Amino acid sequence: MGKSGELNAEIAAKVPRSAQKRAGGGEGMLIGRYDYALDAKNRLNFPARFRAEMGETFVVTCWLDGCLVAFPASKWEDMAAQLENCNLADARAVQHKLFPNAIEVTPDKQGRIQLTPRLLAHAGLEKDVTVVGMGRYAEIWNTAVWDERESAGEDGALEQAIRLMNIR
Repeated sequence: MGKSGELNAEIAAKVPRSAQKRAGGGEGMLIGRYDYALDAKNRLNFPARFRAEMGETFVVTCWLDGCLVAFPASKWEDMAAQLENCNLADARAVQHKLFPNAIEVTPDKQGRIQLTPRLLAHAGLEKDVTVVGMGRYAEIWNTAVWDERESAGEDGALEQAIRLMNIR
């Protein structure tokens, strides 16, 4: 794991489990950044802290901004149900992107998941991979792309989000 990944993993490990529980939801939050490298068989070590929250089997598919997303099975089912309640034309475009590319994964004994060539290509994953917790789900990024986004100064987006949520 890279130095920044180790630091973020240490920070995430220090957050008390009780502080990671969602109000009313009872499920832990996925937080932190973890840096890994794909192995020769294109397997990705999925963070142990995330595996505990994702469940035995979870869903990985294409996501926004050229990354992948990993959903716990229950959240995937919730999202599918929400799409069924949307306008058919709107939902169909989303379904065409998410469902055909989705795979169910079960980490092996070493915590690795196998990604398909299509998913690897979508996210431009060749070697260095960053897995980031996003609360209810995790995103899987090409490390160079993630680092570029981080250094591009998305502080404005963070400031806007804090204002929208009325956090002081």
